[in-house]
Amino acid sequence: MTTATTNPEWPGLWRMLVAMLLSGTIGWFVVESGQNTATVVFYRCLIGGAALLLYLSWQHGWQQLNRSQAGYLLLGGLALVANWFCLFGAYHLSSISIATLVYHTQPFFLLLITALLQRQPPSASRWAWLALAFCGVALTTGLQFGGDHQQLWLGVGLAALAACLYAVATLTTRKLSGVAPAQIAGLQMMLGVLLMLPMDKTSLSELALPSAAALLTLGLVHTGLMYNLMYSAFQRLPVSSIAFLSFVYPLVAVLIDLWFYQVALSLLQVGGMALIVLAIVANQRQWAFWPFTAQGERG
Repeated sequence: MTTATTNPEWPGLWRMLVAMLLSGTIGWFVVESGQNTATVVFYRCLIGGAALLLYLSWQHGWQQLNRSQAGYLLLGGLALVANWFCLFGAYHLSSISIATLVYHTQPFFLLLITALLQRQPPSASRWAWLALAFCGVALTTGLQFGGDHQQLWLGVGLAALAACLYAVATLTTRKLSGVAPAQIAGLQMMLGVLLMLPMDKTSLSELALPSAAALLTLGLVHTGLMYNLMYSAFQRLPVSSIAFLSFVYPLVAVLIDLWFYQVALSLLQVGGMALIVLAIVANQRQWAFWPFTAQGERG
């Protein structure tokens, strides 16, 4: 029987698990900071990027990138920063739990983008689970229209876009095998700082202590530490393992939303979130969508 110490995936598994546990608390710190999206993204990039690059220098881990690697790093960085903008905006427009569950459709975007690049369409069952997941996404809005509910729909849409962008960032990072995770994430954070410079942000002198503490935690813990762990895991694990372990993230986020904010979800919204969870698990377990699907079908 294979134990944790002899399992070749174990170094990646524990890194991904810790990273996802930390990820689940991001929404709480974003909301509690009380700052706009541009301010949160800017300071997360600045503090987290500085921490990562200082750690890299201390480890003497700098290495030269070729043109191809630089291109993948640039594309991944743009996708990552845009992903944060969309997700953090979704937290305020919907809720932490709804935005996070919708954001967790990222495995399906990974599946679709990979299938597109490899020109191998997913199986019929995976198409069916994909359709079910996005039915769940629609249900998380409560299927209510007009007035204040437009804000909820916008939040769900931003979360779905963030999921697509995160899938792009994941796939580009996997193309950087052999490059130190701290170098990848650190340089991507510095790219984010440059992109944020022209935008309207709260200055350090204007930040209250609780806001500054929340932003410092997002930078050091949820970026410096978490991205070092996560990118290292991306390089060690297959896409299927990455997608499955990512499920820890929304579970923690939902618990935080219920515990700290007592968010009241309608039965329709709970049902939609359940459909998303079912579709994700079924996709990763490669379950047949219907009994008569060929047993050998794999997507």
